[in-house]
Amino acid sequence: MVRTEVTEPATMIDTREPRAGRTVAWLVLLLVIQVLALIAVWRFAVRTEPGQLLDTIALTGNSIGRRRISGMVSAILDAASLLALLAATAVTGFIALIRGRVALAAVTIMLIAGANVTTQALKYLIERPDLGVDPARAMAGNSLPSGHATVAASVAIALIMVLPPRLRGWGALLGAGYAGAVGVATLSAGWHRPSDAVAALLVVGAWAALAGLLLVLTQRESVRVEPADQNWLAGTVLAVVGLLLLVVAVFALGATDSVRAIPIERLGRRQLFAAYAGSAAGIAGTAALVTASVLVTLHRVVPRYPG
Repeated sequence: MVRTEVTEPATMIDTREPRAGRTVAWLVLLLVIQVLALIAVWRFAVRTEPGQLLDTIALTGNSIGRRRISGMVSAILDAASLLALLAATAVTGFIALIRGRVALAAVTIMLIAGANVTTQALKYLIERPDLGVDPARAMAGNSLPSGHATVAASVAIALIMVLPPRLRGWGALLGAGYAGAVGVATLSAGWHRPSDAVAALLVVGAWAALAGLLLVLTQRESVRVEPADQNWLAGTVLAVVGLLLLVVAVFALGATDSVRAIPIERLGRRQLFAAYAGSAAGIAGTAALVTASVLVTLHRVVPRYPG
């Protein structure tokens, strides 16, 4: 009796009600924003000389301190292998199924598969013009988006979606950290430019929004939304940290842009490190914001069922 008096009652909603409509509108907005952001990253970082140059300066800066972190970087990248992807996909589906959520299992597996297939298709379809910025890597062609970053982010988001509500907040914090760490590791190892990792995170974010839309639109019965399931604290932490990191990245980008007329081989250690560290902040910030955007409506996208 005491619990009934002090606990805010669960809210029963149906997918036809206005709240579900607002959730759909939010997910559509997220999908559009992330697709447009992906196009903007591609056009600037791949198709323009300033974009290619800023990427190359940041990638050159990864030589600073590489020996000290090479072991950790290798371990992080090994955790985002194809075998790890298959294992994590199986675990994701298993968790959803033991919770009795067949549709959730199917949609999260679709998210992982769709994001990774999209990344590989874009990597193949996008042409990187040789603008004379990075002759040493010109023959390698296009590397946007990053496959490793896509694997890490897609697995992290899918696992957050299938976790029980009480674990989602911690899962989101750990997942964002893991996705950001893998994205930064691809830069530290010299495998990818910063824009490659950012593009991969946006691909996953777009697929997460699409997966959320499918779940909301296919709910056929009344569901129970618990206010406590919102995980607002974890979502707020991720959003604030993500925005702060992006601010750092913008300032570093501005500082790098002011010296891009200087040949890369003549740039000082401080200038190269600023570009490298700023790019790492941009990758981590994007991972945090993409995760926060998923978490903010997850209590409605994957609500509880009555009983």
